[in-house]
Amino acid sequence: MTSLPSVSDLRLVEAVARHGSLGAAARELLISQPAVSNRLAALERRIGERLFDRNTTGARPTPAGRALCVEAAHVLDHLGTIFDRTRAAAHARTFTVGTFSSLAPWLFPALEELLDDATVHQVVEHGDRLTADVGEGSLDAAFVAVANQMRLPTSVSAVPVGSDGLTVLTPADVTVGTGRRPFAGLDVVAYTYDMSTDAMHERLSELGAGVRTAATAETAVRMARLLRCPAVLPRSLARAYAQQADRLSPAPLPGRLTLFMVARRPPAHELAAVAPRLPALLGLRPVPAAGAPDPSRTAAVGQGGASS
Repeated sequence: MTSLPSVSDLRLVEAVARHGSLGAAARELLISQPAVSNRLAALERRIGERLFDRNTTGARPTPAGRALCVEAAHVLDHLGTIFDRTRAAAHARTFTVGTFSSLAPWLFPALEELLDDATVHQVVEHGDRLTADVGEGSLDAAFVAVANQMRLPTSVSAVPVGSDGLTVLTPADVTVGTGRRPFAGLDVVAYTYDMSTDAMHERLSELGAGVRTAATAETAVRMARLLRCPAVLPRSLARAYAQQADRLSPAPLPGRLTLFMVARRPPAHELAAVAPRLPALLGLRPVPAAGAPDPSRTAAVGQGGASS
């Protein structure tokens, strides 16, 4: 028997998890409940792990079951778009591009502007998952900031698009201190889009902050205004969400973020051509060529109501 799961295996697991009941899953799949039970038991034997705890009240996924359900939903969702993407490719140039949630509101409109004769299918996910999807071929490209912090699939390349730094966004009527502990006595909402979150939190704590984590850049800004406290987040996104009364200032934290385009080798020439044009639209600093002066000494294009 093959070690690979079949589509029917994935549909079975997804249906049982969604309904929480073998009987309801059986009715949806148009098979008998004993057949569902037997197929699920056989799948558990193949994997070597129990996938669902079953009793008279229903079926609840175990940790192994939840992990398989996530993977099954991902594969089934991809399979569900195959015919549509195949038909679209026959009539127009289509790119499937992924990025993380905080950059999506800015990246996808920019790509629509720059790729005006192509269709961009949008995917939002974490950077490590997007990079893996490029490697397996389900994405044409991913724009992520973790490409230099992880092992990339051998089939892909990562091209730097632009660089970014961290900024303190301070709402009106909020005062940040000076000296060695400028955030003493203050909550600080923190967000970054690479893998430096732990180091960022540690440094903010050293500066006196009570650190609060935000899931996205927009969440960080909204929390800062609600809690009347500063937010530390990437400069480009701070500028994008800043209002006229907000103050932006350099963050007292080291480090620089880099946005990469990850694509299979060789990347589509249309995507390779737009990458150098993205920094101006995203508020990033262009990445200098070897031997060129560092453009971080010049002002980047801003998108928000305040300047830093």
